[in-house]
Amino acid sequence: MISLPLGPLMIDIAGTDLTDLDRGRLSHPLVGGIILFTRNYADPEQLTALTAAIHALRTPQLLIAVDHEGGRVQRFREGFTRLPAMAALGKAWDADPAAALVAARQVGYVLAAELRARGVDYSFTPVLDLDYGPSRVIGDRAFHRRPTAVIALAGTLGEGLRQAGMGCCGKHYPGHGYVVPDSHVELPVDHRPFEAMGEDMEPYRQLPLDGIMAAHVIYSCYDCNTAVFSNKWINYLRNDIKFNGVVFTDDLSMAGACVAGDMVERVDTAYRAGCDMLLVCNAPDVVGDVLERWRPVIDPVRGKRVEALIPQKTAMDWPALQADGAYRAARQTIAGMTA
Repeated sequence: MISLPLGPLMIDIAGTDLTDLDRGRLSHPLVGGIILFTRNYADPEQLTALTAAIHALRTPQLLIAVDHEGGRVQRFREGFTRLPAMAALGKAWDADPAAALVAARQVGYVLAAELRARGVDYSFTPVLDLDYGPSRVIGDRAFHRRPTAVIALAGTLGEGLRQAGMGCCGKHYPGHGYVVPDSHVELPVDHRPFEAMGEDMEPYRQLPLDGIMAAHVIYSCYDCNTAVFSNKWINYLRNDIKFNGVVFTDDLSMAGACVAGDMVERVDTAYRAGCDMLLVCNAPDVVGDVLERWRPVIDPVRGKRVEALIPQKTAMDWPALQADGAYRAARQTIAGMTA
């Protein structure tokens, strides 16, 4: 095991175990984390072995992350509790806010406890986008249209995450819910005046977030760059909203990131804009190019921010989790929501 500060890149791998190429890339000084996808999952035991192998590569250990929100965005399914889409919690809020808050905490606890029992450190959740309706990518991933409901539900879900020893990541800053295009395949532009975005940013002001993921959306009222590449938007987050945690980019291989050039230009622009961790996913050939050609001046403060996301609380192993009363009660609640 090598001792190496965490770098600013979060990359991925192709398969269900580590190759020599993977080990070499994950041990590179520019890398600080790995994001897992469905293709990296065969069954719970395989995932446990994979995460243990990744954690054994270096110290401090790499941050292992995944998009595991619930609903249609849940990378690991067989062997994990099927989690509801966050819109289900929003509907529960409309019917009975107190019961919805209990359910949100339980969803957060099950989500984090199961991932941590298998060695995953962090999930990119909760979605804080407001549900304006026509978005092609947000939809039922959002809790609600009203920021008060989003703040209450996301905040309580975050308490459930922390109960299991996991931090939370609000996305997609400063708000992806209003625009119609999907930034995975298009470049969305939000033409609203800055004042009209106040509701979208309210969850970021009110919630105790450990991480925030910036959006591949241009907000023409404020900057000609997407939020990921915008020093103005990142400075606003730091100086006006007073956020001190980790700023993640959304995946830099998405179509919404094309405005910044090739991948080396994308990671460099995002890092200079103030993002702490840069996601380069689903582009293995490009990862090698970035590791070879990118020569940034590394800010050690940013690596320490990422290191703070590595869980300090010891995770329950799987058998202990199955016997945990809070976990079993939470699963009953979730089963009622997803029936």
